[in-house]
Amino acid sequence: MEKLVIIPTYNEKENISAIIDAIFEMDKNFHILVIDDGSPDGTAEIVKNLQSVHSKELFLIERPGKQGLGTAYILGFEWAIKKGYAFIFEMDADFSHNPADLQKLYNACKFEGVDVAVGSRYVKGGGVINWPGNRIALSKGASLYTRIITWMPVNDPTAGFMCYKKEVLETINLDQIHFVGYAFQIEMKFASWKLGFRIKEVPIIFQDRVSGSSKMNKSIVKEGIWGVLKLRWHSMFKNYRKRVKKTETFKIQPYTTQEIAAGGK
Repeated sequence: MEKLVIIPTYNEKENISAIIDAIFEMDKNFHILVIDDGSPDGTAEIVKNLQSVHSKELFLIERPGKQGLGTAYILGFEWAIKKGYAFIFEMDADFSHNPADLQKLYNACKFEGVDVAVGSRYVKGGGVINWPGNRIALSKGASLYTRIITWMPVNDPTAGFMCYKKEVLETINLDQIHFVGYAFQIEMKFASWKLGFRIKEVPIIFQDRVSGSSKMNKSIVKEGIWGVLKLRWHSMFKNYRKRVKKTETFKIQPYTTQEIAAGGK
């Protein structure tokens, strides 16, 4: 059990079966954890049916109602750590992320000394297709804004296609990650960077979804704008490192001459 792909879902019945099949057909030993937020369209039922074929590689967590992207991923991170996965991936269900690029992210972390691999649209070799011009402008503007405010050297800070070494997720205090929308992606990269982990952007081609509806809305944009400012301000006082519980130690005292004579009693 080395590689786990976490896929949060809400109303993804048009895509979920195909994306799961595409990952397993690569035959690269990826496991998949789907976290479904009570999709009324039956997304979870589709996953359950597929589990009869992939009982040892496909897992499902169902939650009652929409609770946010960030909380889904954090739940998945904690689950992955408990199960002992060494490399944990984030991925969308709608084929905006090409399953074949999972291996590129894995190679960066496994063989290139990288702690966090980011599937980046905005580095050389990366790009976006099938997005309207206003959406591209919004995304690039958000990335530039984030870099200016946080000083974080990541060209695509809102990217949601990622690979983390488990040591990163074990070190970050996930209770300190407060954003639940797309600003969650920014905060996770920011926390990784602040803790000194090596981040590499791997170029990918991002393609807009063909089936289903986008989850982008005004509240997500608002969270991104104000969230970055809050992130920068709170970073002056917040430590993202998980505290290690201290265990009480006892100093063993040597026996006295009298105790030795008495048999150590």
